[in-house]
Amino acid sequence: MRQCVISPSSWALASLAPLAIIASSPAEARDASYQIDIPASTLPEALAVLSRQTGVSIGTDGALPHRATPALRGRMSVASALQRLLSGSGLVARKVGATAWRVERGRSPSLAEQGPRTPSKATAPTPVDAPENETIVVTAAKRSAALDTLPMAVSVVTLDESQQSSAQNGTSLVAQRSEGLAMTSLGPGRNRLFLRGVADSPFTGESQSTVAVVFDEARLTYAAPDPDIRLVDVERAEVLKGPQGSLYGTGALGGIYHIVPRRANLEETTLAVSLAGDTIAHGRLGWSGSAIANLPLARDTIGVRLVGYSERESGWIDTGDRDDSNSSRLLGARANLGIAAGGSWRIDLSGLVQLLESRDSRYVYEPGARVRPAQMPEPHDNDMRHVSARLAREGGGVDITLSSGMSWHEVGDTLDATIGAESFGLAQPSELEDSKYYKVWDSEARISGHAGGLRWLAGLSHVEARQSVLWTLNSFTDASMIIDDDRRNTSDTALFGDLTLPLGGKFTVDAGARLYHSKVVETRKLATEMVTRHQQRTGVTPSLAFSWRPGPGQIVYLRYGSAFRQGGSDIGADGSIETLKGDELQTLEAGWRRQIGRGGRIDIGIFASRWQNLQSDMLQPNGLIESANAGDARIKGAEATFDLPIADRLRIEGGANFTDARLTRNMLGARLDDRRLPVVPRYTARIGFQHDLAIRGVDVTLRANVRYVGPQRLSFDPAVDRPMGSYFENAIEVQARLGAAHLALSAENLFGSADDSFAFGNALRFATGRQYTPQKPASLSMRIGMDF
Repeated sequence: MRQCVISPSSWALASLAPLAIIASSPAEARDASYQIDIPASTLPEALAVLSRQTGVSIGTDGALPHRATPALRGRMSVASALQRLLSGSGLVARKVGATAWRVERGRSPSLAEQGPRTPSKATAPTPVDAPENETIVVTAAKRSAALDTLPMAVSVVTLDESQQSSAQNGTSLVAQRSEGLAMTSLGPGRNRLFLRGVADSPFTGESQSTVAVVFDEARLTYAAPDPDIRLVDVERAEVLKGPQGSLYGTGALGGIYHIVPRRANLEETTLAVSLAGDTIAHGRLGWSGSAIANLPLARDTIGVRLVGYSERESGWIDTGDRDDSNSSRLLGARANLGIAAGGSWRIDLSGLVQLLESRDSRYVYEPGARVRPAQMPEPHDNDMRHVSARLAREGGGVDITLSSGMSWHEVGDTLDATIGAESFGLAQPSELEDSKYYKVWDSEARISGHAGGLRWLAGLSHVEARQSVLWTLNSFTDASMIIDDDRRNTSDTALFGDLTLPLGGKFTVDAGARLYHSKVVETRKLATEMVTRHQQRTGVTPSLAFSWRPGPGQIVYLRYGSAFRQGGSDIGADGSIETLKGDELQTLEAGWRRQIGRGGRIDIGIFASRWQNLQSDMLQPNGLIESANAGDARIKGAEATFDLPIADRLRIEGGANFTDARLTRNMLGARLDDRRLPVVPRYTARIGFQHDLAIRGVDVTLRANVRYVGPQRLSFDPAVDRPMGSYFENAIEVQARLGAAHLALSAENLFGSADDSFAFGNALRFATGRQYTPQKPASLSMRIGMDF
């Protein structure tokens, strides 16, 4: 694999590129006007559309009444639009930030009395005393909807302005705040994601991932590990739990991880910069930075949004005489060009680049240790490039979206092969190069609308995914040997639709289905030749949900969902290629979600799944990874999440989940005394507090979080299985904001715990002894930012 070398001078590029574009002074604060097109609907739905069309956040003081609102069309400010939508409701809107509004009971001067004047930065109230309902819009279900109207399990993770500027926040933050989302712990760019117990293997082989990573409108990954996209300038992350075959097609057995970036604002010029430094026990100093710029090129018509970020993370594993050997560097940049094409149409052209390189692995050979004997370096390289185009029309009762995105993803690992590679017959083996290349092209056309209480969605989708895996064993004698060569092309074409129909008495039924045709062409290296196999399948993956809304901001639902994953191949004991059966998974779930008080929410769910023909990537005695049908499984569990105001400016949030996932039919050919599925913790629990206060004109936020990850296992293969898990995570943070400046101090792993988070590191050495991945040591970070 081609290694992408990131020079020290290039680290500043991501942060400084947007600065070069904005040479003039930032524009003065003003009330921008927008082209608004909101059909007649209910107040929660109308505010959701307004938020999406203008890019502002609209928080609420408790649940909103589901009163009818008239159609609203024309060019106007957000203040004017809110005033018209709230007229006669007894509610008023208050501006609490540059792009944030709060809807509350009319106990303060009305919007008209306040006037459209925007407060200056020095005196503008901040949202510390106004918990916002950022989840008012959820788009992962392929149409915008208020969270309390969705009859499915969803987690929505939002970040405040300071957190959005941090280049350190990635997938692990979402996993910590989303019940049921688990991940391996090999390191950034190497991890696999699992949802609600749908875990096939801890090893990255050729099988399609059970969780699809979606960026904006397009898939980033198909079979690759999670690229750990950093959440800089990301509006929110949405996690759809359970099989999503009716909306996202083949492979979406566990669910969807959807990243929603901010698009270009065509009205306002803004600039935000952030710099951070951190120190780590047993390590050195690290740093990170980001810059976010929004620039209208032709006011009201064309705008560009640029994001750059970089990070240098110190290592904490000492390998022989190489101290802190597992340090890493990251460079990322994004761009979005937005064009208002007239008639409520908008064109978005976007690009993303993220380059990640780690100098070494992070596993050790003794529990609780952060040192290991001298061995060959094991670097990791993870390069993601993505471009997309989107043409959309919103409003007028019918929304139309045409989108297409293409991703190029290169993943390279090098393993020490001085131990464990003797069986391949190469003299004096030195290192094993694992080079993977993925290309995903995801295109979709969909149309949605509503008439009265009837809501509908129809679409056409096509996905092309190519992947190649090449394992090369090198020797100290400069000789080399290809020990695995696998190339797979997958295509999936589908028609999908969804219909929501009111039944009366506050009951609703939602039915969806996807008619798909999936085809796989795989070429594999055997002992003497390359062999190609073809598979294809046509089928339907349905979904059905019944919901009851007993009051505003409340929903009770029962849902059935399903998904299918196309079968792969395996090299049998006789050296021939064998075709595997495709997975099928069905889930029945029930849930209750309710808004409570000022921005509070509680969400409770239970689920049961049946998984047939489970495909698993299995570690072989020689260190190679082969796929196999492990059998059938059943999964059952429960989860609860809450975010509640308990006093003035004091909130408590937390959650817990329990998962029991086991094989019910064993096809592995070995006796299994323990049939639990791999990686997924049996239970997790978390709790956190947030206190907002003002000290001499400075807005201060205090946060503290604790999370417990329960017992896990590495594999259901008894020859490979290892216990792991059962550890605590903790963090505290202090944020301060004065005008346009903000400062954050944070600390993680306060007690320096070194428990085993993942019992695997090197496939070749695995058979020679235990491997452990200790937690990252105690760390302290300081971040300062400025908004212009």
